[in-house]
Amino acid sequence: MAQAWKCSGLRWVDGVPELVWDGGRRSALTWGKRVAFKVADGGVRTCVGARGHLCPMRAVVSARSTGARCEECARLDRAHSVAADTLADDPRPYRVYLAWFGPGLVKVGITRVERGPVRLLEQGAVCFSWLGTGPLMAARRSEELLRAALKVPDRIPYADKRAVRSALPGTEAERAAEVRALHARAVALDGWPESLAREPCLTVDHFGVFGLADLPPALGEVSGLVAGGALSGELVAAAGPDLHLDLADGRGVVVLDTRLLRGWELGPSDRSGGQSRSGPRGPSDPGSPGGGPGREIVFSIREFRPSDDGSAVQDGLF
Repeated sequence: MAQAWKCSGLRWVDGVPELVWDGGRRSALTWGKRVAFKVADGGVRTCVGARGHLCPMRAVVSARSTGARCEECARLDRAHSVAADTLADDPRPYRVYLAWFGPGLVKVGITRVERGPVRLLEQGAVCFSWLGTGPLMAARRSEELLRAALKVPDRIPYADKRAVRSALPGTEAERAAEVRALHARAVALDGWPESLAREPCLTVDHFGVFGLADLPPALGEVSGLVAGGALSGELVAAAGPDLHLDLADGRGVVVLDTRLLRGWELGPSDRSGGQSRSGPRGPSDPGSPGGGPGREIVFSIREFRPSDDGSAVQDGLF
């Protein structure tokens, strides 16, 4: 490719998913738009650095790493991280939340008050409710209380989230039921930090925001990009960092974790009709011509197999 662009990741802005490119350009994604791109021939995936700094070693990283960082940059990135529990003196207020991703998939977490529901969108939470608001360490103690007393996890694997998205309950009340029940059990616990103000259960539903109504089951997920590989498909849904794409070759829907795009040089697919002046034809401009029908996907796909309840279960590679 004569020119290539690097993706900084997927962001949710006012409930709309946007791909962000190095340099600050953003591409809003809407349902039905074509996403088509190719990885540069002979290219390698390089570390994206940490905390706004480039990787000094320009280290090559695994195609399957969602972090897209070398070991040293990953350590630096987590050195002052709320998620890694290495930042304890943040004076800003935090909220504790309960998030639901599908039947039996409920977690507890925290996020800064100023971020609003963005953290829930980033994680792909289909339904959530706030549980309390207070200082960071009080929020952390509340999170630990729920883990210890009610066995509520603070992490849900993305593979589990993806596997159930096309088989979620059809009504908002059904989707909120587990959150409401767990919220009632949580606020009844003893041992809550005095500095944390508990909040009533007011569930927020992202089913429509993510475009999950009538979502076709995915045949699998992209497990890694490769040099020279291409992908073309129509966007049918998005949740968290994931894009659900109906492949142009008619094979069905696959899930692309956009974190896998980071660190690669990307450009238009072979049938894109030329180079864009402002970004690669495809993910940066999903409405533009991309790989046409019949364009093969040449990335590795981890296949889902149907389970007894109609959802999907990860199987293997093909």
